[in-house]
Amino acid sequence: MNQALHHNDGHDSATSSLQRLIADSVERLFNDQVTPQVLTQFDSGLPADALWQQLVEHGLPQALVAPVSDDNTASWLDVSPVLRGVGYWQAPVPLSETLLAGMLLSRAGIEVPEGALTVLQAGAATALELTASGVLNGRCANVPWARSCRWAAVADDNGRVALVDLRQAQVSVEAGTNFAGEERDVLQFTAAPVDALGTLQLADIREPVRVFGALVRACMLVGALESCLDQAVAYANERVQFGKAIGAFQAIQQQLAHMAGAISAARTATEVALYSANQVMQAAPGSASSLAFDVAVAKVCAGEAASLATSVAHQVHGAIGFTQEHRLHFATRRVWSWRDEFGSDAHWAQVLGQAAIAAGSEGFWAGLTARSL
Repeated sequence: MNQALHHNDGHDSATSSLQRLIADSVERLFNDQVTPQVLTQFDSGLPADALWQQLVEHGLPQALVAPVSDDNTASWLDVSPVLRGVGYWQAPVPLSETLLAGMLLSRAGIEVPEGALTVLQAGAATALELTASGVLNGRCANVPWARSCRWAAVADDNGRVALVDLRQAQVSVEAGTNFAGEERDVLQFTAAPVDALGTLQLADIREPVRVFGALVRACMLVGALESCLDQAVAYANERVQFGKAIGAFQAIQQQLAHMAGAISAARTATEVALYSANQVMQAAPGSASSLAFDVAVAKVCAGEAASLATSVAHQVHGAIGFTQEHRLHFATRRVWSWRDEFGSDAHWAQVLGQAAIAAGSEGFWAGLTARSL
């Protein structure tokens, strides 16, 4: 059974039951729908429309949309099996972006449109400006799935969230892709009006798209890395050399153990960040949060695990792991892409390092134990 979707996180039994229910549903759905044929067809330019329709029918893209009452609220921990499942099965759909966009829009009191959604970060640290009157100007690169999404949720560092139509004349799109062939486009906004504008009702999170986006990618990376590990272990137990399975050789066992340890560290750090994200959803608007710190740690751990795990997985597989026919490359190409999105491990390590330097010798320990940036 896939450990990414059935890991015991130790929170309350009711939520754990919901997580297990979601995990079982996601596993059945992705096992049936995300086949090597679907992934190969996606690489050739055929979108996974049937998979997306199945996800919609299961209600997964709307899972983080703030409900009218709290009776059916899904938390970040609840939907974590979905995000990990996207990574484990390399589902070629904009599910994670739609989940995040739905959360941001609904928490700003904006009605969430139907269909796939993407997310954009505006603000002083970006080349995209969202004015107080609701007009977008500037450029945004590496936008996930922009050509597949009509609508985007835009958040800035002043607590504003907007819904913008990407099909309007004031928006131009330059097509691009990442290593996995997923859309990563460049958008140019020229006095583009937004369709709705609101204030994000969450704890004080600067650059919410980048922070929550890094959390989403960390979850997906953990799933994809667990897929690499499962494939490497299975191959090591099947491949026979010198009269026995290569997994019986100590050198292979040591490499796989290092790989498993790095992935375990990334999983643990990501779970801590998911708990913080839950607290942010429940906290009073504007209150302090450790989410940025915890996400930074999770993304650093996931990025470092990605470098080690992909190397070990391909070494264990040998030449066959690099072939188009073998499934391993579907996972490793996504790992190489996702580790740099919404801030690479080097970026988030720099953020943590700068915070430590700014705190000085007297404030370092207090800041570390408070998990503050």
